[in-house]
Amino acid sequence: MGQPVTSHQENELPPNLVVRGYGKYYDVLTPRGQILCTVRGNVKRERRKTDPVAVGDRVEVTFLEDGEGIIESVAPRVKALSRQARGRTDVEHVILANPDQLIAVFAVAEPDPHPRMLDRFLLIAERAAIDSIVCVNKIDLDESGKRRRMFDRYQEAGYPVVYCSVESGAGIDTLREHLDGKISVLAGPSGVGKSSLLNRIDPSLNIRVGEISDATGKGRHTTTATTIVPIWADTYIADTPGIRQLGLYGVELEHLDEYFPEFRPYLGECFYKDCTHINEPECAVLEALEAGKINRERYESYRSLRQPEQDA
Repeated sequence: MGQPVTSHQENELPPNLVVRGYGKYYDVLTPRGQILCTVRGNVKRERRKTDPVAVGDRVEVTFLEDGEGIIESVAPRVKALSRQARGRTDVEHVILANPDQLIAVFAVAEPDPHPRMLDRFLLIAERAAIDSIVCVNKIDLDESGKRRRMFDRYQEAGYPVVYCSVESGAGIDTLREHLDGKISVLAGPSGVGKSSLLNRIDPSLNIRVGEISDATGKGRHTTTATTIVPIWADTYIADTPGIRQLGLYGVELEHLDEYFPEFRPYLGECFYKDCTHINEPECAVLEALEAGKINRERYESYRSLRQPEQDA
């Protein structure tokens, strides 16, 4: 087994990093190189409400004579970008374990942006205490600049917003600066250009790029499994499959307001301690909304999540 070393996350963790998973097999980056591993049965039995092993996990490995390995244990996750498992509200599906930051990638067009999904990505990152950056791609399709204005609301909420074009190279250097020295997860819908961005950041990656369906206007999946790609020293990017549904895992409605950064200056200032910020009198959040200090579309996104039965 590898000996524990100090990681950038200030925890004593095994040096073996899970960089890809498919079925019962995992690619693990170790001091001996990348090896194919299976998982010891007890690891699966200990983790029934989450992925036994996820990309981004640090693991202890027994090396076999044939050059493969067995994952013996998984170090506790410092944090995880997660969503609900399909059809199971009580089970966690880990998009990436132990990321330093989320790069939420959306396009200005082809496909059209989906702000409510972007809100969900930012929300699950806030809940996990993961920093977020909004990457607005394909700005070459928005010569007038009108389409990108809808992303102003995220800058106003306090999120860094990087405007990029793979075609022109605009914003790529800024994105590189945000990536340096971190494990970042690129996530967003299919077709927004995540793989193209990675190829522009590091052309040697040569990642397959998909197309937009003429019939649906949506992207086709080219990345079929979350994969961590080393870019340069101490810098990794996890490329994820395009996501069309993002069920919120572990998000309690009574704490939902805490995951909207623009609400935070007003929390605790409402007349009612358990204020939902929907229709209560003397609500500091509603007053800030009417004063133009909170973006109305962001507020409506909060309201639709806080009262889902009324928006069904």
